[in-house]
Amino acid sequence: MDQWIPRVLTVAMAGALLGPGLIMADTHAGQDDPFMWLEEIESDAALDWAREQNERSEGRLQSHPLFDELQAKNLETLTSEDRIAFPSLMGGEIYNFWRDATHVRGIWRKTTREDYRNDDPDWDVLLDVDALAEAEDENWVWAGSSCLYPSYERCIIGLSRGGADAAVRREFDLETREFVDDGFQLPESKSYMSFRDRDSVFYGPAFESDQMTTSEYPRQVYIWRRGTERSEAELVFEGNTDDVLVSGLRFWDGDTPYDMVLRLPTFFTREYHLLMDGETQKIDLPGDANLAGIVDGQLLVELKSDWQRDNKVWPQGALIATSIDSMMAGDAEFELLFQPNARQAVASVSATDNTVLVQLLDNVNGELLRFTHSDDGWESQPLSVPEMGTLTVVSVDDRSDRFYYRYTGFLTPSRLYEADAMNDSHEPIRSEPSWFDSEGMDVEQFEATSADGEKIPYFVVTPPGFEANGENPTLLSAYGGFEVARTPFYSSTVGNSWLTRGNVFVLANIRGGGEFGPRWHQAALKENRQRAFDDLIAVAEDLIARDITSPDHLGIQGGSNGGLLVGAVMVQRPDLFNAVVCQVPLLDMKRYHKLLAGASWMAEYGNPDVDEEWAYISEYSPYQNLSADADYPVAFVTTSTRDDRVHPAHARKMVARMLEQGHEVLYYENIEGGHGGAANLNQAAYLQALIYAYLHERLGSSEDQS
Repeated sequence: MDQWIPRVLTVAMAGALLGPGLIMADTHAGQDDPFMWLEEIESDAALDWAREQNERSEGRLQSHPLFDELQAKNLETLTSEDRIAFPSLMGGEIYNFWRDATHVRGIWRKTTREDYRNDDPDWDVLLDVDALAEAEDENWVWAGSSCLYPSYERCIIGLSRGGADAAVRREFDLETREFVDDGFQLPESKSYMSFRDRDSVFYGPAFESDQMTTSEYPRQVYIWRRGTERSEAELVFEGNTDDVLVSGLRFWDGDTPYDMVLRLPTFFTREYHLLMDGETQKIDLPGDANLAGIVDGQLLVELKSDWQRDNKVWPQGALIATSIDSMMAGDAEFELLFQPNARQAVASVSATDNTVLVQLLDNVNGELLRFTHSDDGWESQPLSVPEMGTLTVVSVDDRSDRFYYRYTGFLTPSRLYEADAMNDSHEPIRSEPSWFDSEGMDVEQFEATSADGEKIPYFVVTPPGFEANGENPTLLSAYGGFEVARTPFYSSTVGNSWLTRGNVFVLANIRGGGEFGPRWHQAALKENRQRAFDDLIAVAEDLIARDITSPDHLGIQGGSNGGLLVGAVMVQRPDLFNAVVCQVPLLDMKRYHKLLAGASWMAEYGNPDVDEEWAYISEYSPYQNLSADADYPVAFVTTSTRDDRVHPAHARKMVARMLEQGHEVLYYENIEGGHGGAANLNQAAYLQALIYAYLHERLGSSEDQS
């Protein structure tokens, strides 16, 4: 099987009681907002303001003694040829998108599976984005590909200007290595297009307001046939304006295609409609269940809450299966494949030719299970993967049982394994070098007790010679939203810019994330959002209680929803921190749902236009709760003009109000870069150098203290 319903849509990534010591200032909670003009993304006034703030902050941070060294080292590792070229299997061949010092925008290339095992594969370049950008005089950023199954002779290529979510879509011929002149193509937009067969695509337009949801994504699904105009496409499904999105896609179970329409009424609810003979039939599943795939005629379903069906309760977090034919006939009988315990979660589901692979988190460590189906039902077997690390299934082969997975940890450089799911064989075929000297470093997992008594796990990475003396510069990172799990990872930037300089790195697994499945996520939804903030506060207090660090040496970092997290915690407990890195954040929770994709996140945060929901949102919204009388740490807020997912006005308005109130704050806005904050490797190296120069300035360095 080739295509799977995504577990977490890429449109995601944005996120009540108050902590002690907070000074409330809710005078701006109404409609009167003096900084609304900063919502005009590319107005001269807003861009002039951003450039003025950039000049002030860049001048200060570039003058830090470590800045040039940090930037050079970041660029060296980001562009190194020693990085793993991670594979994407299509039709038995290996595809890879690669960026380096010569190709900062990147090249799309392929090789054979056999040649890929060699140290220096013979790559066949399919598309050079740098050359294309120069030829067309456009700031192209690669926005992915979607290819025709099973021949893979044609692909839909996405190209974004400056890294925005909105992209141009063009049909590309893999044989000629050229775009198809009269092929399927779309101008820049958040429109959707994917192959149904060689001569038709599923198409969701997002050009006019009547075609889009309030989240600015498509609400219609068309079948567009080759040789016809877009305006002649056949409408097969239409959602509601207040939906998040609808999309069409073709599933494959071996050689059997299933056309499906996916409707998201909210970010966490889904409807699956099977398209047959021009008509759609809704599949009878719980609204928050995830259709994980179709294998051997079996429908695989992940449950996000308990489901009572036929006098039986299927538990939250379970993976269950039934015949798709019996499901559509209304007489389905389900079978339990896997039920996680309280400290486990299903991280991903994928399929090889004859197996289903379930990637698990067990107390935030990775495991892999293999499931096979026969007339007698489903059988499972744990695979013999490395222990105590993060495992990620990178790519599976639909024509064999081969697959690739990545293994890593805080002090373990990424390793790529080629494996066979049926015979449980595993061969390491790639390993990145040690980007930093980790000798003498250590990793421990602790727990903090949150305000309501919940135990919150967190990892602490300590440098050589570490002493719990309360003086260690410590960077605490977390996310806490959208059921996204933060797991141990190896980072050349964190290693070289922070750990090797005698400092401590901490990763907190707070509620709102997916580390322990849907219950961990749902515990911090809407009116319970404060729990995520309380969890991060609890971890910070626990670090201080253990003498790992102290408020003068403790900083927090988060992006997108994590930017909301650190923004809220800074406002609630400014006494705990001396540095706050707040990246591409949500901060104005009064208007977040009116800005770009914000309406799609109301299932996570609530609707500010509903009085009862604004009552709890207003308690933590960072922008509304800023106070001129508070003593905030000097924060560093970053965003991108071209971020068309989380509006840059969140960061702009927060900084403008802090400056108006007399607070010292730093700001950097990349004029391009999208939600990732950087459009190419040079920009990424520069941004990280700014961030770590700031952290060294604010928190000191163990090097300086020696």
